[in-house]
Amino acid sequence: MTLEITTEYIKLDSFLKGVNAVSTGGQAKQIIAERRVRVNGQVELRRGRKLYPGDRVSLWDREFTVEKAA
Repeated sequence: MTLEITTEYIKLDSFLKGVNAVSTGGQAKQIIAERRVRVNGQVELRRGRKLYPGDRVSLWDREFTVEKAA
């Protein structure tokens, strides 16, 4: 699954909400703190991590990609 962004970047917690992996910022904070989220294959603990087009986010058995809107 992909999420297209119109800005230069999107923060990780907003991205997780955007792809409907979580419904609130609190849920995003929790799963990030539990080391369940990977960005480009590496565990990410910063919910404010900036994601740019081409970045890949993995959560459980799902993978998402950030893309630049045309």
